[in-house]
Formats: sequence, structure tokens, C-alpha cells
Amino acid sequence: MKTRDKIIHASLELFNEHGERSITTNHIAAHLGISPGNLYYHFRNKEDIIRSIFSLYESHLESGFQPYEDGPVDVELLIGYFDAMFYTLWQFRFMYANLADILARDEVLKQRYLKAQQQVLSRSSHVLHKLKQDGFLNVDEDKITPLADTIKMLVSFWIGYQLTQSSTSSITKATLYEGVLRVLMIFKAYATPTSVDTFSRLEQHYLALADQ
Repeated sequence: MKTRDKIIHASLELFNEHGERSITTNHIAAHLGISPGNLYYHFRNKEDIIRSIFSLYESHLESGFQPYEDGPVDVELLIGYFDAMFYTLWQFRFMYANLADILARDEVLKQRYLKAQQQVLSRSSHVLHKLKQDGFLNVDEDKITPLADTIKMLVSFWIGYQLTQSSTSSITKATLYEGVLRVLMIFKAYATPTSVDTFSRLEQHYLALADQ
């Protein structure tokens, strides 16, 4: 792995473990056993590193939330979407934990984030439309985009909400699976009689993961 990529992945690890605000470029360099000068050869500052991490985030959103093509809707298909949601929350949890502050410091990053979120809204609305079309959701056509936006809002602020509701300063996988289960609650509220069983099976799947 190239030094630049090592810096990106080490920074992501440290930010997730200790919080982005408490980690400096010196901490990252020491963690990797390189000089600060070597780090600055690749990145101008910490914000530059965060922008590169955000590129990973964008790539994951692009690959993980593509609308499905015509074909059977089954538990495996839906697990793919919910797993992608969980992975995004877990892999980039530092960003969700301190989202407003990170975006407030970097206007360029904020514009990239807004563009990425608009694409997420468009793709997720399309997925919900397909699920309605395929008989899995009972929702009015004009409520699909607001529903997708509500789900996106829950996902975006779940970590921040959890950090304000307890004395803990860390996020566990179980906490994130609980967030996935809350999203499933929304889906079940709009389930059709023929899809309730599928969403219930999904719920049992993620309840088991949350208890591990």
C-alpha cells in the first residue's frame, strides 16, 4: 500500500477510535512511524486528509445504494441494502458523530456532502418506488421521496443522537444495528400483507446481530 493510502486508512482508524477532534496530524504520523514532514508531503493538513476519506465515503455510497434491476425481491436483496447502511455508519462513524462541525470548517467538503446526499436521496427514492411497484410497500406515490428523506435523516443523525443520550463516548456495532432496526420499523409500518413476513425475517436477522 502506498504511503498516501496508509495515511488515509490510519487516519480513518484513529478518527473512528478516538474522535476526529482529538487526533492531530502528529498523532497520525506517530501511529504510522513516519515523520510529520513525510505526512505533509502527501497532505497539506488534517482537512485535506478528511477530504480524501470522504472520497472513500462517496465511492461506498455509489456502489452500495444502486437501485436494483427487475428481478425478485427477497430477503437477500434487502439485506444487501441494510448491510450497506450499517457498513457506512460503522466505517465512517467519526464523521456522523461530528458531522455539523466537520462540514462547518470546510465549505468545499460541505458542498460535496450535499451533492452526495442528494444522490442518496434520489437512489433511495427509486428503490422505494420499486418496492412499492413490486408489492412490498404500501405508500402513496407523493410520499415516497419524503419517506426516503426521513429514513436518510434517521441514518444521518443516529450516531449523534446516541452520543447525546448516554454517558458513553463510543459507538458500538450493537448501537448501529439498533439504528438499522429503527429503519426497519419504518419499513414495517408501510409493509403490505404479503411483505410483512419478509420484513419480520429481516428484523430477526438484525436483532441477532445486535445481541452478539
